[in-house]
Amino acid sequence: MFILSLTYIKSPDEADVHMEPHMTWVKEGYAKGWFLASGRKVPRTGGVILAIGDRAAIEAHVAADPFTLHGVAEYDISELAVTTTVEGLEILKR
Repeated sequence: MFILSLTYIKSPDEADVHMEPHMTWVKEGYAKGWFLASGRKVPRTGGVILAIGDRAAIEAHVAADPFTLHGVAEYDISELAVTTTVEGLEILKR
């Protein structure tokens, strides 16, 4: 599993300018079966996406995020080897 932690390097107002295409990009990640959960950080300094799949493919997808392309946010991608989950979240062990 991967934790995609994005941090705004521009203002939230600048992020809002690119939010609609960013959300289209997020939906593509869900449609490809990579994204499992996503949301904003509190306070609003960026966001987090939980993902599964091939690291190279996910990194390429991150590079195509409008937030990345327009210099709105930077991503930190951490891989987590999930060994234990509650019932129903076994997909995280991929």
